[in-house]
Amino acid sequence: MVDFKEFTRKMEKTLEHLQEEFGAVRAGRANARVLDRVMVEYYGVDTPVGQVGSISSPDPRTLVIQPWDASLLRKIEKAIQVSNLGINPQNDGRVIRLSFPQLTEERRLDLSKQVKKYTEDAKVAVRNIRRDAMDYIKALKKKSEITEDDQKTAEKDLQDLTDKYIKKADEACAVKEKELMEL
Repeated sequence: MVDFKEFTRKMEKTLEHLQEEFGAVRAGRANARVLDRVMVEYYGVDTPVGQVGSISSPDPRTLVIQPWDASLLRKIEKAIQVSNLGINPQNDGRVIRLSFPQLTEERRLDLSKQVKKYTEDAKVAVRNIRRDAMDYIKALKKKSEITEDDQKTAEKDLQDLTDKYIKKADEACAVKEKELMEL
């Protein structure tokens, strides 16, 4: 029997990456994950904003960042401004507030297209993993480590695995699109 653990792990990683990509897509409501990619210089090291302060959401459209070190307020504010989040931070001297505006229909459609592109990229990555696994199966057959029947069974199992992960990517896409289209 052919072991697909390595290929399954890679497909799982692909879906995790897709979820990370989705987390960075702003859906009109405050979500701390949009700050995951915002880095601030902290003692000479680029550090994610979430690691230099606490992030809270007092209401559905606002995030509040309270740095543990008050001297970081300006740096965090600057990092958010250059991150292309499309949100202007408000610094009151103690905390930074991010107010998420209501998304326009046009912006929702643009974000939906972006989500679909991320999903398609993930599906391509899964198919590439399948291709590598197929090559692995053929190599085993060529070395006579498996029989032709085992090869056919392995190829069918691999296709089932691929279909499962592509379906998961499509489901994740549908959930994110629904979230984007909610008012």
